[in-house]
Amino acid sequence: MALFKKRTVGKPGEWYYCLEHKKVEEGPECPAKNRFGPYATREEAAHAMETARERNLEWETDPKWHDASDTQQAPEDR
Repeated sequence: MALFKKRTVGKPGEWYYCLEHKKVEEGPECPAKNRFGPYATREEAAHAMETARERNLEWETDPKWHDASDTQQAPEDR
């Protein structure tokens, strides 16, 4: 039995989105591997999944991250 249990310590006013429980938390309640954040407001944390989706789409469609052969094909070759 451990004498000291490592607790997740958060600060008031820091908001997180828990991926496991699919809920917003003030201060981290769940382990870091299961959450997004910190966010400045509860509203930002509530939209964490939408923000992640938008950022993923931006990254996937960013021409800087694709091979030149992918982006320079002639329209008739696509």
